[in-house]
This record gives sequence, structure tokens and C-alpha cells, in this order.
Amino acid sequence: MMTYQNILLNIHEHVLTITINRPDKLNALNRKTIQEIGDAVQRAEKDAAIDGIIITGSGPKSFVAGADISEFLNCTKAEGKEMSAEGHKVFRSIETCNKPVVAAVNGFALGGGCELAMSCHIRIASANAKFGQPEVNLGLIPGYGGTQRLVQLIGKGKALELLMTADMINAEEAHRLGLVNMVTTPEELLSEADKFIKKVKRVSPVAIRGIVRSVNAYFDKDIDGLAFEVDAFGECFGTEDFTEGVNAFLEKRKPEFVRT
Repeated sequence: MMTYQNILLNIHEHVLTITINRPDKLNALNRKTIQEIGDAVQRAEKDAAIDGIIITGSGPKSFVAGADISEFLNCTKAEGKEMSAEGHKVFRSIETCNKPVVAAVNGFALGGGCELAMSCHIRIASANAKFGQPEVNLGLIPGYGGTQRLVQLIGKGKALELLMTADMINAEEAHRLGLVNMVTTPEELLSEADKFIKKVKRVSPVAIRGIVRSVNAYFDKDIDGLAFEVDAFGECFGTEDFTEGVNAFLEKRKPEFVRT
């Protein structure tokens, strides 16, 4: 098992909270931290005792203020490509996780931090949160999926504006654009993230897996999303969750799904 140096884990009532813990660096993402996040998410996905995951940052100022730029020094083109590929792999594992993953954005979410938040299924921001992709100031582009997921969430025109100008936007603007799902107070941030996961916990895990896979299929150029949905819909039939859900509906009671 990997020994974590840069993240803290806490499990409470079947919800795993991953806290990025590099406060002296405003929780900037280095390669070690990204690897640790990926390992923790993969382990949680396989753990039947965990219903969902919250990702947040330590301290009141920053979710993740970006990548650790010190790692970029003297990187060759090949090394830069490898670094990007590693980040893509981890962030994709978050995006495709079969359990709900909520980004609780407690401050600056810039560069790699904004990309990490966008890879989560849901983004809840504290009122002091700030979002942006400032890579152009370094002669770079986003390397962890930012050029793709930002377009998916807020549209091409506004995404190009933010990517080209490196402008930061506040939590309310991010909410208006659809970048975040909810804005709350810093004090209520983790509670609201936990509430969302508890709400999802009440529905079918089989259906949640199908939803995540089908929605992601929409953005996969090699997949016919509608055909994928047909298959995923059909796969639900005959499962224990389907039987329980239909019987509960007909019997006018709340379903009791088995966590897997």
C-alpha cells in the first residue's frame, strides 16, 4: 500500500474525504500528490464500505493553487508529455469512478486545481473560491484535461476566453457559467458535499455506475453515446437493484439497495 505524504484521508459515515495537504505550497500538485490522489480514489472505488468521495484542500485559502511549477524546470518535451499523460490517467480515473466524487473547492482552484475539480462529478464551491487556467502566463497550455473539460462545462466561447486571458473568476461567476453546481459558505462546504453523497447513497449503485459511464460516453469520439445508453439501460434489467427498485415502487415503499 502506498504511504501518503501529501494527502490526508478521513472516513466518516462511509464517506472518504481526501484532503490535499501541502499548505506551504497552497496545495500545489506535484507528481507525487497526483499519484497519491489516484491511488486513494482507486482503493475507495473498490471498497464496498465507502459510498462516495470528497476531494478538498487543507487550509482556508486554497483548494489547489495549480501545479508545482518547480517540477517544470529543465523538463524536456518528452518529459512534459509524460507528466501530462500521468495526470490525465489519474484525472480520468476520477471522472470515471463508479462512486460519486465531489470537489469541495475551498479557495483557489487554478491551473491543475481547476482541472482536478473539473474531473470530479460535482463541484461545490465556498464563496471565497476562485477559478482559472493561467497556464498561458507560463508559455503553456493546460495539461491535465483543462482544454477539454472546460469546454464541456461552460462552452467553447467562454472557455477560449478564460484559457486565452488567464482571467480568474469568482465562485458566483463559476456557478452562473455552470462550472460549479453550488456555492455555499466556507463553514458549510464539507457538510454540503457530504449531503450530496448521502442523497446519492439512497439510489441504486448499479444505476449510478450506468449514469457515469453513459454521460462520459457522450464525450468519447469513438463511442456512439445513444447506442451506449441502449446497452447500459438493458444491462440494468435482471440486476438485484432493478428487481428491488421496481418491487419497491409497486409496493409503495422506499427501496433498499445493497451497497457494492
